[in-house]
Amino acid sequence: MAIQVTLISHSPDPLRSLYMAYRTCYSQLTPKQILDRIGDDRITDAQMRQFIEERLKTGHASPLEQVWFEFGISGVSRAFSHQFVRHRVGISFEQQSQRYVTYKEGEFPFTVPETVRKAGMAPQMEELFGRVAQLYEEMVAAGIPAEDARFLLPNATNTNFKITVNFQSLLHICDLRLCTRAQWEFRKVAALMRSEVMKVVPELGKYLQPKCGELRMGYCDESEKDWAACPIGRVRPHKDALFRLYDAHRRGELAPLGEAEFAVIEEHDLVEPR
Repeated sequence: MAIQVTLISHSPDPLRSLYMAYRTCYSQLTPKQILDRIGDDRITDAQMRQFIEERLKTGHASPLEQVWFEFGISGVSRAFSHQFVRHRVGISFEQQSQRYVTYKEGEFPFTVPETVRKAGMAPQMEELFGRVAQLYEEMVAAGIPAEDARFLLPNATNTNFKITVNFQSLLHICDLRLCTRAQWEFRKVAALMRSEVMKVVPELGKYLQPKCGELRMGYCDESEKDWAACPIGRVRPHKDALFRLYDAHRRGELAPLGEAEFAVIEEHDLVEPR
């Protein structure tokens, strides 16, 4: 079953909500006065976007909690769900129950990782799950409650979610789960959530990046070994390199550029044609 992420609903006017939250903090105007100025166009959409972008640079995060998104998520594994519910702040989950949902005729949907298929072992995995399904059906037919028969079901079993998440929490999820070190299934879900937000509020969706993104931290804080192995590591500095550079500057160990270096910079052959 393919992973599906659907944006069900979101804050009626996310930019207005976020602007009002920020502006209330930094203005002597009342929220009603701010709203009136938005309503009669004394405060334009362009001004709101610019103000929000400047505030986001400061790291003032609490107003982001006032913007929310609802998603429907399906076709994900129980292995994924155990990771997903570890995000507990600013997010609410409802998940398909294996106590109250009994799989008809023992057939349960499951995920086969691509690595298993590439290794040529998908048939064995599917054959094993077929036997699990048969035994599950026999247990239910024997009167064993679904909540006990489910003990047979593997982590690969698919599940469904309906969630509500605020923008601050969604940023944090994408910080961690869009990283190339995250598990592939969670990367896929996070990428699809980002895609859904981009469709309706691209001004906010663009901030949903891995933590090394230019609109997030801008550098990698994983181990240097993992950074070196990352396919996008070459375009993002590692934090230790930045600290080493800062320490060298603080100690006065950075040699100034001399005439020879500027001669290289100014070398005609090095200048790319425009």
